[in-house]
Amino acid sequence: MTFWTRLAAVLMVTIALCGSSFAGPPRTQNGKPPSAISNEAEIRDRINAWTVGLAGGLLEGAPIRFATEIARVVNDGGVVHVLPIVTRGPTENVNDLLYLKGVDAAIINSDALEEYKSQVPQIQQRITYVLNLFPSELHIFVRPEIRSLADLAGKKVNFNTQGTAAAYSGPLIFSRLGLDVEKTFVPHPVALEQMKRGEIAGVVFVTSKPVDAFAKGKWEEGYKFLPVEYGPKFSDYYLPSFLDSTDYPNLVAKGDRIATIAVPTILASFNWRPDSPRYHRVARFVDELFSRVDKLQSPGFDAKWKDVNLTTRSPGLERFRAAQEWLDRASNAKQIEKP
Repeated sequence: MTFWTRLAAVLMVTIALCGSSFAGPPRTQNGKPPSAISNEAEIRDRINAWTVGLAGGLLEGAPIRFATEIARVVNDGGVVHVLPIVTRGPTENVNDLLYLKGVDAAIINSDALEEYKSQVPQIQQRITYVLNLFPSELHIFVRPEIRSLADLAGKKVNFNTQGTAAAYSGPLIFSRLGLDVEKTFVPHPVALEQMKRGEIAGVVFVTSKPVDAFAKGKWEEGYKFLPVEYGPKFSDYYLPSFLDSTDYPNLVAKGDRIATIAVPTILASFNWRPDSPRYHRVARFVDELFSRVDKLQSPGFDAKWKDVNLTTRSPGLERFRAAQEWLDRASNAKQIEKP
């Protein structure tokens, strides 16, 4: 190899090496510079760190409406991102809270814990409550020929689909009433049509009143709600309530009240360890929610928010630690403000 040949080879290698140094910043497989990837990673981590999965309920039920309104108010602060989740209902939500990834909090019915006491060791230590939301009233709606609870004995009664509040609480309540019926578990809209055709005698709803199917639906004369009196057999999980003409003007005469019972519905959280990221996530959610509950009680939101009291306790459960600490701070602040 001549001198000039060797020189040309060296120059080619040098040019190649220099060219590589000016080829621009290294890129990822997606063609994005490290700075962009870093920014995306920060955004992803921030969103996931402060996103709370809130198990609500069925689309037609009150719990998902409450979950959506909670998200609407809490998300306005820009500190926490609440994702309402459509589920099979407040009873199934206990299962989701215990086992489903991404669920940090859930709306559940108080009597749902009865079933889990035998299935889940120390269930009352694994779940805590944040606050009481609203009562879910029992609606026993029947055909004209049914005049009393006793008339339902042996007849077909629908309790909505499995996993819903009615499918759990309904049979439990009927058992306490000593009422044996032929239970069906089909979607309420299907059951209501079956009832109109005389195929079933009645339907059982367990949800916050008023229910659109009764308040806005057209029903022939004789269709009615049956009364259920509150007593000692219901004192562990339930509350006394009523249905009146303001709830269902086409089904209840003005001035009349139909006695019934209600299942307390609560906002619950898993009992996360205080040193865990999930605990801090829910704690921040609690702070945002409690600080903004006055907005939920303003016009434009469900009227039942006006009855929500942050200090109301839930029998049988401990309050989520961060929620109790928030209430303690608020109470202390009020005492300091007193002259």
